[in-house]
Amino acid sequence: MSGMAEKLMDLAQGRLQDAGYSGFSFRELATAVGIKNPSVHHYFPTKASMAAAVARRYADQIFENTAPREGETPAEVIDRYRTVFREGIANGQMCLFGMLAAESGGIPDEVKQETGIFFRRCVDDLRLRIGGKDAEARAVRVMAILEGAHIMARAYGSIDAFDSATACLSGDSPI
Repeated sequence: MSGMAEKLMDLAQGRLQDAGYSGFSFRELATAVGIKNPSVHHYFPTKASMAAAVARRYADQIFENTAPREGETPAEVIDRYRTVFREGIANGQMCLFGMLAAESGGIPDEVKQETGIFFRRCVDDLRLRIGGKDAEARAVRVMAILEGAHIMARAYGSIDAFDSATACLSGDSPI
């Protein structure tokens, strides 16, 4: 992917994480990088195709940062997810997919599909790596807690809300 496409995606990702799908436009991105509005279409034919590309790239980054490690325990897997999500909100960034999921009634199918894929992938990854009885239900709960904690931290304007909401994920809790 070209340097300009990456710049556009970086800007779009920031706007998506801050204001959601309706929070960015090609015109805004073009102005920010100093190109003409129609030039954005050279890299991404539609806003939906750009948002989907940003979503795929973001998902890849999450899975790279939560990748399995040899000998990990279920508690370490959950803690790694918690750490990755905490780093995002500590930097003032909502989870891209949390934002998109909240808007799922009004976003294009292409973007909605990427959102569903991400959550299913997270749940599947957690389910396989934490194992045990009710692994899928536990994986769903972990993701729900992480996403809800992002919302609480943003609403409270404090990382302390995230820490409080996710405290139940620490250690060997039966989540």
